[in-house]
Amino acid sequence: MRYLPLTADDRAEMLKTIGAKSVDDFYSDVPVSARLKGPVAGLPNHQGEMQVERHMTKLAAKNRAASDGPFFVGCGAYKHHIPASVDHVIQRSEFLTTYTPYQPEIAQGTLQTMFEFQTQVAALTGMEVANASMYDGSTACAEAAVMACRVTKRNTVVMSGGLHPHYADTTRTLCEAAGIKVIQLAPAVDGELELSKNVDDSVACVIGQTPNVFGTLTDLTPVGDAAHAKGALLVTVFTEVVSLGLVKTPGEMGADIAVGEG
Repeated sequence: MRYLPLTADDRAEMLKTIGAKSVDDFYSDVPVSARLKGPVAGLPNHQGEMQVERHMTKLAAKNRAASDGPFFVGCGAYKHHIPASVDHVIQRSEFLTTYTPYQPEIAQGTLQTMFEFQTQVAALTGMEVANASMYDGSTACAEAAVMACRVTKRNTVVMSGGLHPHYADTTRTLCEAAGIKVIQLAPAVDGELELSKNVDDSVACVIGQTPNVFGTLTDLTPVGDAAHAKGALLVTVFTEVVSLGLVKTPGEMGADIAVGEG
């Protein structure tokens, strides 16, 4: 689709149609003192690509790179090895957009890619099925909570204190808008097992993370058993899908819903 910019005559005709003399009329409710009439004082002029790269490189040099030594930032910032092939693969049209191109003649590559991804994730997590329609881990966690409420016909969600804060905030925002009661336990290094003590007949699901935001690995099997005994579901959050090749998987822990990203 071509883009045809508006001409001065086009703008004049549009302003005349809506009864405005100029674009400034659109901002008549903004105090004059708050309007920008010229360049911002003290703001430097724009720079070329080379100048910007040089400036950003100089700023980045003030930091210590994660690859320079031990890395303990945590809370979502984890040290990963990214194979060189990834940069090439992710620029292919099958990966470049998060949305599926629905035209049948061009969608087959995308659909094949999604199928392979879901098959691999299901194998790693030990779950029967896996989807590929969430934006990230935090929104997936929120959707898992809502899904659990719909399945159990209950209205309360209990989250561990070790759940990543971004996951907790997103889940709380979506649940509160849907009228779902959210309870989050106090932060604790080994607090995932505390979920077992906070399940009753009103709870739709408990959400635990392993390793949690404090880096603690926990076998959530007892939590799942306690939840299932009360008719609730177990939602497990993982931060690194590759680690499931070594540690106990959500499926092995009896999870009803597994949440993650990567």
